[in-house]
This record gives sequence, C-alpha cells and structure tokens, in this order.
Amino acid sequence: MVFGHSDFVRKHPVATKRALRAIIKANEICVNEPDRTARLLVDRGYTPRYDYALQTIKEVPYARWREFDPEDSIRFYSLKLHELGMIKTSPNTIVEKYTGWHALNEVKRELRG
Repeated sequence: MVFGHSDFVRKHPVATKRALRAIIKANEICVNEPDRTARLLVDRGYTPRYDYALQTIKEVPYARWREFDPEDSIRFYSLKLHELGMIKTSPNTIVEKYTGWHALNEVKRELRG
C-alpha cells in the first residue's frame, strides 16, 4: 500500500508518478530477480543473512498486488476497522474522501505500454 499526502499529490503530480513508478519497478525486480534483491539487501547492510533475505523475498507474494482492486481493499479493511470500533468514518466516506487512483492508473498504463 502506498500513501501520499493529498496536498503533495495535488501539487506535485510528476513527483508522485515518479515515486509510484519506482516502487512498482522495485516490486518487479523482487519478483523477477530475487537473488539480486537479496544480495543487495545484504551488501547494503539491511540484513546480515543472505539466505534469510532470499527466503523472505521468495515467500512474499510481490506479484499478487495486480490481482486486487485497491478500492475494494480499502473498503474491506476500513469496514473491518469500523466494525471493531477502531475508526468512526464509514468505509464509503474513506473511499470517496481520502483516496485517489489517478496517478496509479496513469503509471500502470505507462508501464504496460
């Protein structure tokens, strides 16, 4: 999940798209080159164990994000939080007022073509 402050996203659409593009490309590297990604994590000191890093990267379903509708995911999880009393705002209000898919949709279109 990626979050961006609405003022920043509105004022800096190019930077927003660049950040999203970088995150999506990094995700693709994790999917397509797990060995390289694990080596990078060790070489940069994020973790000392290559074998653990590689196992984690292979077990995390990086490629599955494209299967889910982000709006449905937000609605589902906000409904659960609402039912538990952790948030007072209704799921529909959260989707309508606090989400925007324009930048994500543009980047997804760019990366397909």
